[in-house]
Amino acid sequence: MSDTTITTLSSAKISKRLAAMLYDSLLLMAVSIGYGAVALAIKVNVFGETLLEGEKASLGPIGFIGWVIVLVAFYCVFWKKFGQTLGMKAWRLKVTDIHGKHLSVSQGLRRCAWASLSIATLGLGYLWLLVDREQLTLHDRLSATRVWQLPKGR
Repeated sequence: MSDTTITTLSSAKISKRLAAMLYDSLLLMAVSIGYGAVALAIKVNVFGETLLEGEKASLGPIGFIGWVIVLVAFYCVFWKKFGQTLGMKAWRLKVTDIHGKHLSVSQGLRRCAWASLSIATLGLGYLWLLVDREQLTLHDRLSATRVWQLPKGR
């Protein structure tokens, strides 16, 4: 995306961002179930742990850290390679750096970290968009990124 293209696009509205997040959450549920199955299979078959009758599976702290890494990798890979997750593509949204270029890995990681805090604070980082003069979320500002609304047909 060039600088001239950027000037013709508007920032994505909060409703579209939330719709894309909902779509992506469905994909991430499937990814999480797959991750959990593989991690539990490794825990039982490779490390020989057994579950007692009626015991619920627990991945433990290492399994949790691996799950977080998988979720962050999902976003960072899609953002770096395509500028969009599948949910963003469905709603015609694209994330770039402030110059319209694909995100770097470090920007993707910063964006994930700040977006997590935006959600953890009851969505205040997202609601920031409602008062920001450029309609940026707090994590957009802190990671030097921007989410654009693409026109139909792109």
